[in-house]
Parts: sequence; structure tokens; C-alpha cells
Amino acid sequence: MKFADIKGFAFDLDGVIADTAKFHSQAWHQTATKVGTEWTPELQEALKGVSRMDSLEMILKAGGHENDYSLAEKEALAAEKNDNYGKLIATLTPADILPGMQAFLDELRAGGYQMALASASKNAPKILKYLGLTDYFVGIVDPATLHAGKPDPEIFARAAEVMNLPADQVAGLEDSAAGIQSINGAGELSIGIGDQLSAANVKFTDTAQVSLANLRAALGE
Repeated sequence: MKFADIKGFAFDLDGVIADTAKFHSQAWHQTATKVGTEWTPELQEALKGVSRMDSLEMILKAGGHENDYSLAEKEALAAEKNDNYGKLIATLTPADILPGMQAFLDELRAGGYQMALASASKNAPKILKYLGLTDYFVGIVDPATLHAGKPDPEIFARAAEVMNLPADQVAGLEDSAAGIQSINGAGELSIGIGDQLSAANVKFTDTAQVSLANLRAALGE
């Protein structure tokens, strides 16, 4: 894909626009402390990308507490974690937008590009509101309506539909290998942010590097 072909951008949220994963870690840390499981860097890493109930089971098992709670009690612990997470994300402000991304979004809006959000987070609409970015996006793909999550291409294919654009006019931004696989599978241009994203069409080491000028330089006209 050439730079001139791009008409719209589909964004992942966490790790691309803001760092919200830290709030999941903080909320799970609170849960681990409550059930008496030691919080370790290994446990924190193991929970990334894992569903809420599976994460809880891993925390309980790590402390030898997997048989100490009924299903109803586990569901209450998971609900409490979600409440804690909700309180943490409510502290977000525009100052929490990752370096360079506010300028990039402003640049896209000024250039007449369409933008859509392709995040697996059910809290994405709230997070955009706290960051002051809701008005930049023509739409947000609702993860509850998807048949499969990343690396399946469905979420990025849907983002193109939200923008009323064919896949070959859309660029997607991701910071995970599963996300890059999803963009590539949808037939869109993949922009990887971070290390070890070898399958990305264009790679940036961090968000501060992302700009239309750098993208044009990487792709050619």
C-alpha cells in the first residue's frame, strides 16, 4: 500500500493511545492482596490478555486458594475487581494520552482522515471520554458483537466498515503480535508500535515516532 492510498486509520487503544493495562494490574493486585496471594511480576505478566474469571482462577491457584471460594464468591471477587478498575480508569485525563498520539490524532483530523477504534475493551467509550478524544472517532467497534477476538481479523474488518472504507484504504495501529495478525488478516496496512512485531508492514519503536511524515517516509507516495 502506498501512503496516498490511505483514507482511514483503525486504532487499538491500550498501548497505542493510552496505557490502561496498568489499571488492570493494579486492580488485580488489590484482589490478590484480599485473597492472600503474593503479587509477583511473573503473575502480573501471566494475566495479560486473559479473561476476568480465568485471571481470578490463576490468582487463587498461585496462592493455593483455588478451593477456598464458591462460584458465587468468585463472581463477587471478579465484580469487585471490575469496580476497582472502573474507579482507576475514571482518574484518566488528557495528560495520560501516550507521547505523540494527541499530535497524530490532530494531524489526521486536519488531514480529513477517518478514524475508528478497534479495541477489545468494553470500557473503550468511557476511556475515550476521560481522555477527551471521543469526537475524533467516527465509531467504536463494540467487542460484544464480535464472533472472535484478535488475532481474528473481524475487529479490524469491522473498523473499516464503520468508516465506510475498503480494507485497502485503511491502516491499523497495534502494539501486540495478535493485533498485527488481525490487521494483516483484514487486508489492511499494519503499523506496529513496539519491539518484536516482525509481521507489521511499518514499525515504530514507540508512539512518539508516529506521524504522517514518518509514515510517508516508510511507505513512499
